Amino acid sequence: MRFIVHEHHSTHLHYDFRLEIAGVLKSWAIPKGPSMNPSEKRLAVMVEDHPLEYGEFEGIIPQGHYGAGAVLIWDSGEFQPEGDPEVSLSKGKLIFTLNGKKLKGSFSLILLRGRGSGKEWLLIKGKDSFAKEDWKIEEELTPSRKRKLEERIPPCETS
Repeated sequence: MRFIVHEHHSTHLHYDFRLEIAGVLKSWAIPKGPSMNPSEKRLAVMVEDHPLEYGEFEGIIPQGHYGAGAVLIWDSGEFQPEGDPEVSLSKGKLIFTLNGKKLKGSFSLILLRGRGSGKEWLLIKGKDSFAKEDWKIEEELTPSRKRKLEERIPPCETS
């Protein structure tokens, strides 16, 4: 199974974290982006599932469309859940390993119970040999990279 992290420059910069589960990309918006530092717990707000083909999407979503702004793949790779990921998500705790270009090693998504809509989770890096205490997220969208992006409508319209 694969994972994708989109760097999304819409109203506010955020990172869309996507895991391939049950034929769709389960998706969370992470305002500060993922971290390789186990002491940094990142808010991850669950959003609508996306079709698998969205994993390849890069471009500039035109004004007037949901999520208008530049979207590019920040990281991608293989995702290996512990146990059945659908059952784990339904119980509010998913533990998994990522093997990406930037994100590697153990992670967990933990549902914040009793908070609003039940869509607020924490993404937490596990303490392993890949952990980096001095982690700083770096944006991939440079002016030259932005010039190479074409205006496109993504393969799904979400709300």
